[in-house]
Amino acid sequence: MALHIPRAPGFAQMLKDGAMHLSGLEEAVYRNIAACKEFAGTVKTAYGPNGMNKIVINHIDKTFITNDAATIVKELDVEHPAAKLIVMASEIQEQEVGDGTNFVIILAGALLEQAEKLLKMGLTPVEVCEGYQVALGKAIEILPSLTCHEVKDIKSNSGKEALGQAVKSSIMSKQYGQEEFISNLVLEACSSILPEKTTFNVDNIRVCKILGSNLYNSTVVNGMVFKRTNEGDITKQTNAKIAVYTCPIDITTTETKGTVLIKSADELQNFSRGEEMVLEEQIKAIADAGVTVIVAGGKFGDMALHYLNKYKIMGVRLMSKFDLRRLCKAVSATALPRLTPPNKEELGFADCVYVDELGDTSLVVFRLDGKDSRMATIVVRGATDNFMDDIERAIDDGVNTFKGVTRDGRLLPGAGATEMELAYQISQFADTLPGLEQYAANRFAIALEGFVQILADNTGVKSNETLAELYSQHSKLNKNAGFNIEASGSSLLDVVKAGIVDSYFVKYWGLKYATQAACTILKVDQIIMAKRAGGPRAPGGRAPDNDDDA
Repeated sequence: MALHIPRAPGFAQMLKDGAMHLSGLEEAVYRNIAACKEFAGTVKTAYGPNGMNKIVINHIDKTFITNDAATIVKELDVEHPAAKLIVMASEIQEQEVGDGTNFVIILAGALLEQAEKLLKMGLTPVEVCEGYQVALGKAIEILPSLTCHEVKDIKSNSGKEALGQAVKSSIMSKQYGQEEFISNLVLEACSSILPEKTTFNVDNIRVCKILGSNLYNSTVVNGMVFKRTNEGDITKQTNAKIAVYTCPIDITTTETKGTVLIKSADELQNFSRGEEMVLEEQIKAIADAGVTVIVAGGKFGDMALHYLNKYKIMGVRLMSKFDLRRLCKAVSATALPRLTPPNKEELGFADCVYVDELGDTSLVVFRLDGKDSRMATIVVRGATDNFMDDIERAIDDGVNTFKGVTRDGRLLPGAGATEMELAYQISQFADTLPGLEQYAANRFAIALEGFVQILADNTGVKSNETLAELYSQHSKLNKNAGFNIEASGSSLLDVVKAGIVDSYFVKYWGLKYATQAACTILKVDQIIMAKRAGGPRAPGGRAPDNDDDA
């Protein structure tokens, strides 16, 4: 007779030993909410112009000092499955809009915090989610009515002014105090390459970071700048015709090994001379095609450099295939896989290609003047790499805001005014709902109030008083009343007159993604984790580094 072997009761008996199974409100839902609240609390203090920086050390020991939520969540290796959902929502916001990642994380965390109170009151997660969806629908309906500017023609004076305000507000949240200078750089770079018909491409704005000097010596170059030096003796070419090759500029070697039997000294001399003659013929044919600059993705051989100098051709080597591809786009060239003379269609053109030096850094500049410029480079100067990385992230946000406004020209009041108006109108709307959705819709409004509280807390102002004053203004139909971050006198201001505006695009997608993420987490009632694969982890959670033994 076989003996009965007792196993763990319930779902766990179907899994291997070491697997975990959590279910119900206490074990699954509340745990998920707690993890997401902790995660949102981490980036909450980095919100707004007075947000604090975080030091993040990633898995390869690289240090980041930033208040950019996109960088923080990207470099943190978040393992909790519920928190990962919020990270994914913020990453999608970054891809879709390029800004507002912190908005998504904070709003999703606030919605879950309010949902916890509703669940303890006795509502079910489904009822909470339904209420949130109703409130979201109302928020999306209200949002267009809050528009304070609409940019229809970017090249008109009013369009440029409104666009400048939007870019400046976006950069201000990262680099408060330096937003005027950085936004001017971004607007200059974006305006110089703005296409007539096609959509604006963010990748056409590059950033080149050079140590030394200070931020206010940063400039915009129409064209491309590379932190490299030239190959050969020629250092400048004007009205340059550019040939781009993905192969090395050297004597071509055969794919298979060959054995040559040499019987005399003449044969030895003629053998090497034959290779040199072939290489000279190739470079002469390229020079005859009008080429004055050769850009290669491989090395330049010594013999090839000799012939380049002989035919007055400048050589530039680019190691990155992405840089090579961007340069081809900028100068309208076609990358050639073999060392053959290019035809007219394959040649690129630049007004000037020259070697320069900034600080201790050698540069090769491909300058494109006039309307044909397809690429612009912002040369950022600074004292430390971390500072310049942060400036680059601010520039990236500004460029993405520029792109967002070219797609949808509507602008909303900033500094918490939009969130407060939505909170006020949704709380009024919630009172008209007949069922249990009214409780969740009311909590949705309270979650939106949280943004003003965070701005006030990060500035060091009493948040409850600020909130009460703002509610008073919005109840008097002053929908542009927002939080004054320079709160020496009143903590309120008319944000439209102050020129603080947000992109409609950022708020629209931010509200959607945050609500979807929160509802997805609330609808999880079981967490089933299989047993981890592999043996024990290395001490400290890091893989052993064999290089340390050397």
